[in-house]
Amino acid sequence: MCGITGIFDTRGRRDIDRAALARMNEAQHHRGPDEGGVHVEPGLGLGHRRLSIIDLSTGQQPLYNEDGSVCVVFNGEIYNYRELIPELQALGHVFHTRSDTEVIVHAWEAWGEACVTRFRGMFAFALWDRNRETLFLARDRLAVKPLFYALLPDGSFLFGSELKALLAHGGLARDLDPLAVEEYFALGYVAEPRTIFRGAKKLPPAHTLLLERGRPPGEPREYWDVRFSLDNPLGLDDACAGLQEKLRESVRLRMIADVPLGAFLSGGVDSSAVVATMAGLSADPVNTCSIAFDDPAFDEAAFARTVAERYRTRHHVETVQSDDFDLIDTLARLYDEPYADSSAIPTYRVCQLARKHVTVALSGDGGDESFGGYRRYRLHLMEERMRSTLPFAVRRPLFGLLGRVYPKADWAPRVLRAKTTFEGMARGSVDAYFHTVSLLRDPMRARLFSPRFRREIAGYSAREVFERHAARAGTDDPLALIQYLDLKTYLVGDINTKVDRASMAHSLEVREPLMDHELVEWLATLPSSLKIRGQEGKYLLKKAMEPQLPQDILYRPKMGFAVPLARWFRGPLRERVRQAVLGPRLAATGCFDADYLAHLVDAHQSGARDYSAPLWALLMFEAFLRQVLDAAPEATMREGSGSSAESAAKPSAGSSSDAPPHSPVIALP
Repeated sequence: MCGITGIFDTRGRRDIDRAALARMNEAQHHRGPDEGGVHVEPGLGLGHRRLSIIDLSTGQQPLYNEDGSVCVVFNGEIYNYRELIPELQALGHVFHTRSDTEVIVHAWEAWGEACVTRFRGMFAFALWDRNRETLFLARDRLAVKPLFYALLPDGSFLFGSELKALLAHGGLARDLDPLAVEEYFALGYVAEPRTIFRGAKKLPPAHTLLLERGRPPGEPREYWDVRFSLDNPLGLDDACAGLQEKLRESVRLRMIADVPLGAFLSGGVDSSAVVATMAGLSADPVNTCSIAFDDPAFDEAAFARTVAERYRTRHHVETVQSDDFDLIDTLARLYDEPYADSSAIPTYRVCQLARKHVTVALSGDGGDESFGGYRRYRLHLMEERMRSTLPFAVRRPLFGLLGRVYPKADWAPRVLRAKTTFEGMARGSVDAYFHTVSLLRDPMRARLFSPRFRREIAGYSAREVFERHAARAGTDDPLALIQYLDLKTYLVGDINTKVDRASMAHSLEVREPLMDHELVEWLATLPSSLKIRGQEGKYLLKKAMEPQLPQDILYRPKMGFAVPLARWFRGPLRERVRQAVLGPRLAATGCFDADYLAHLVDAHQSGARDYSAPLWALLMFEAFLRQVLDAAPEATMREGSGSSAESAAKPSAGSSSDAPPHSPVIALP
């Protein structure tokens, strides 16, 4: 795993600022502490930081074709590179390394832009072809690996694996995008292709971008999408056999490495299935890593231990204290833009643990989306059955009224918490699902934002992200539609972002067998009844793994990677959250309604309401403002380049929110 960056003059062959390129490259030192390299020629500079995984001796980058006219910097793994090498050799290409990176340059020569369709893996790369005077950028199908870019007013095109590389250049304006702020407080992350900064973008999943010297950059092009046909006639037994075979193949491909390899093991179905499959493919014991919590309400360590003992893995466990909240400022610097998934804390810790023992770790990420594992999926299907019984013209006013008048009963048993269900029943399918997954729902965001800021976003809603993807889903099956939406939004913007930044902070490569695109494509052909049956999610995966995993692993309630936010904000973080949310930095933005901020803090800390999720979002937004937006480019580079995970974990000296106010970061008219 690596970090890539570069500068391209879209207008000509002006000299590249080597100092700026060096800053950009060094800003991503943590992604590749083993080696660094650059390529500079008139009008172009490419930078690379390497974490050596395959072909340790000759896989340095930038890497070239035979005559040096094609050059690539690459982050990720091409898992099928061994199959592509003989095919490319038969076409006359000569290989000088044993690395998967060299496959990319020769595949470009052989197949041009279509080369990405031949790659099976996780990747983000930039390839320069001097003869064609083109720069070609690509990102993998499910956006496991990140890629950011920006076009500056002078025609300079910047790209990097992380936003901090673009910020380190010094030419990117730090103007916040108001629409990105709306998306963040709705979803907990900024959705592709937007970033928190007006002038920067993310390359979307399964897209390429071709830049030709002397021409303005075009738009990204999509080269792949998943289609939920649901028309595969396989019965349960054959589907189980097919899944077992495809899972073995996906895991086998991801076990190719020239460095120590292991797996995360939470004790959940997905990670346990990956570990069980690895054990069946390995002659040696598998290295497994788990995080235990000192709070039993959040601890799954006993289940992980059950799987580890069954497969006699080399099992490594560390206990995380329930008050492990010193990472707030570290996470803000790590993610470069606001990010509100609090499970980033235990994810950071399990990556920190894994790196002590391995350089590559397999994970179970992606299983919930493809197999139908989220509880919200079952609730959505229930609501869809109810919605189908009444016309929308009846549902909207009836349940809209019930949703408005029914109390928000956070304290009550779940069966009595009907407000969210009533609100969902008053909506269409896509709108209802957006409502379900929203961090702060529409009424809360309307109260959170100031009148000036609401004028600035001019009626924009993050709902439009879901509507845009739903229009291309190609299915009206209730489960398939929301699976598609999650594959395009939550998996990319939340899960993959979380794991990439947390793992790269510790120079750890994480591979996700359940996100293999061929597996995802195959699962999309299966009927939804094989994914959720009755109240049982992940039905097919559980049935397929019954011979390999015990019943109490497969059929126990899902726990997730949670942290006790509600208790933190009423206890050890009581004053910090009050200072951050009600302090000068958020006020200086002009984005928020001060009275509503005070209501959120007071109501939560009095125990009247559970506002832990919105308060965490505000806390992380305030930390982003201080740690990223207000930091000088040199400070951003230094914080991003530290190779010591231990030093990065220490709380910042500037963690207090009582710093002097800064000027607004969003220019409101």
